[in-house]
Amino acid sequence: MKLLALGLCFCAGIAQADCWDQAGAMYNISPKLLYAIAEQESSLDPSAVGKNKDGSQDLGLMQINSSHLPKLQKLGISASQLLHDPCLSVMVGASILSGMMKRYGYSWEAVGAYNAGTSPNRHALRMRYAKHIWRRYKKMATPHPRADQECQIQCANAGLSTGRK
Repeated sequence: MKLLALGLCFCAGIAQADCWDQAGAMYNISPKLLYAIAEQESSLDPSAVGKNKDGSQDLGLMQINSSHLPKLQKLGISASQLLHDPCLSVMVGASILSGMMKRYGYSWEAVGAYNAGTSPNRHALRMRYAKHIWRRYKKMATPHPRADQECQIQCANAGLSTGRK
C-alpha cells in the first residue's frame, strides 16, 4: 500500500492504455496478467459492482473487495473513485496482487489469492481461479518475458498446461 500512494501521483495523468503498463512497472507484474484479471473479474466493466455472500462488495474494473476500503480510505481513496476511475482501480488491484506475491511469491497461488483470499482451506479455489486467469493470459500475444518464464515454471508446478515446449 505504501507504493500505492506513490503510484497515485503517476496515475492521474496517464492515458487509459498506459494504466496497465504503469501499474505493471510499479509493482513488477505483467500488464497482461493485470488485464487478464480485470477481464475475469469485471468483464472490463469499470463500473461493475459484485455482491458477495458475506455482505462485502467487489468494486470497479479490478473488483476491489470492500474489505480493503478502510486502508484505502486512509490513502484518500473512496469506493466511488474505484467505480469511476479505471486507472485507479488497476493501480489498487496491482497493489493488492503485489501483496499476495510477497506472501506466495510470483506464483499462480498469489494470483488465486487475489480472488479467493489467503485462508489455508481455500487452496483449491485459488488454483481454480488461477486456471481461469491462465487461460485468459495465454490467449494474449507476446507476454512479458519474465512473467512468461515464471508462468511456465509455475504452471508446470501447478499442473497447468502452457501449450509450449
